[in-house]
Amino acid sequence: MTSWAGGLLTNTNQNVTFLRNPAQDGAININGVYSNPAGVAFLGDGLHLGLNVQSAFQSRIIDTTNPLFALGYKNNGATTKTFEGKATAPVIPSIQAAYNKDKWSFQFNFAIHGGGGKCTFDNGIGSFEGAIPAIVSMIGSKTAPLAAMGVPLPTVNGYDADIYMQGKQYYFGFTLGSAYKVTDNLSVYGGLRVLYGNATYNAKLENIRLMDINPASSQKAYSLNEYFNATGQAISNTAMALAQAGQIEKAQMLQGAGQQLASEAETYAIFSDGVKLLCDQSAVGFTPIIGVDYKIGNFNFAGKYEFRTKMSLKNKSDLRQAVLDKAPAMMSEKLEKFVDGGTVREDNPATLALGAQWSALPNLRVNAGYHHFYDCDAKRYGNEQENLDGGTNEYLGGLEYDINDKLTVSGGVQVTKYGLTDKFMNDMSFVVDSWSFGVGAKYQISDKIAINAAYFKTNYSDYKTATVDNVTNNFTRKNDVVGVGVELNF
Repeated sequence: MTSWAGGLLTNTNQNVTFLRNPAQDGAININGVYSNPAGVAFLGDGLHLGLNVQSAFQSRIIDTTNPLFALGYKNNGATTKTFEGKATAPVIPSIQAAYNKDKWSFQFNFAIHGGGGKCTFDNGIGSFEGAIPAIVSMIGSKTAPLAAMGVPLPTVNGYDADIYMQGKQYYFGFTLGSAYKVTDNLSVYGGLRVLYGNATYNAKLENIRLMDINPASSQKAYSLNEYFNATGQAISNTAMALAQAGQIEKAQMLQGAGQQLASEAETYAIFSDGVKLLCDQSAVGFTPIIGVDYKIGNFNFAGKYEFRTKMSLKNKSDLRQAVLDKAPAMMSEKLEKFVDGGTVREDNPATLALGAQWSALPNLRVNAGYHHFYDCDAKRYGNEQENLDGGTNEYLGGLEYDINDKLTVSGGVQVTKYGLTDKFMNDMSFVVDSWSFGVGAKYQISDKIAINAAYFKTNYSDYKTATVDNVTNNFTRKNDVVGVGVELNF
């Protein structure tokens, strides 16, 4: 699981004001407690609250091409298969609060700073399914000489299995800080965020069946144990018959080939009863934050820097190292990060945010912003950050227009560019370049109460990897977010 909007592990959509105009880095409002905390100091004295609820819905789509998929009983001979994960976060809450007195602003923020939902792949993912036809292929290569020696082997030219994967991830952020007005035009901010990360992964690869998928056959299916037992018995019977016929040397050769196949069978014994994974991960990290805001004429300029957050997630898992040691490399490489007692490094990257707002007219504001996420400096499991070709860059722009004293409408765009490479991308967790737009409105019910409503949509690029070991992946996503919020001033 990764974030809805923002960098690799960072949500920037922490309030509904962002949804209706993502370019908030130079704006001054209560929701600036996250986006421009120094600017909040320029709000009036008193208590200011922003309460927000968002709902996000996302699809993660992976088209995997693997020639061995043609062996799948349900794949109808196709070598390209679509794996789609449905991700939902029906309730994403956030609280922005500030108490201003004279030159000081004391602030609190709670939000889902990363992740924020559950993603389910009902039919698994390509790298999991790809492990099964590899077994079929291995069996075919090992049993061909046996068949040539007259062993009546069970016919296996395909497979079937039940595959499932679900991931859930939440990074809860609690931020305390204060801003100070140095002059009537300049303010500064310092704060600290406590980040609590929790993730759960549930995966199953079970009911694996080796099959004869010839349409003219009875399509008999064998479990792995059934197949290897039947094969072993057929080899033993044939060797005995050869020995009785005086063909001792041929019988010994057959027994040797049978022993070699039995050795291969032990390698895949982990699959006999299926592979199941249930892993919980959790960690706590701390993020220092600094900010500045400067007003001149009709312009407002702001900057914020969030330092890197070290996060070492501790595994509590039903997967033991002893079991993983016996697994084929194709599976152990995917599962080793979930071994019980292990730690997974998933730092939140340092972030630089710059913004500007121009009050072009008394009722029209123009916004611009820029974000840079220092992803290559944030440690990740397996040193995955070294596979990136630079950090994430985001470019934001928007407009806000007051129709009258009560109603404000706004809209904006955000373009996100990652430094992606083929080595970084995998079907368990991926991001792709995107551009987003948000539209919405604010209605001022009274001097003390206003409501916000917005819709935010992200349009994703496709990322296609080069073919490696005959496997190619094409990654993309779909994403929609809606939200409502209320602003209170006392």
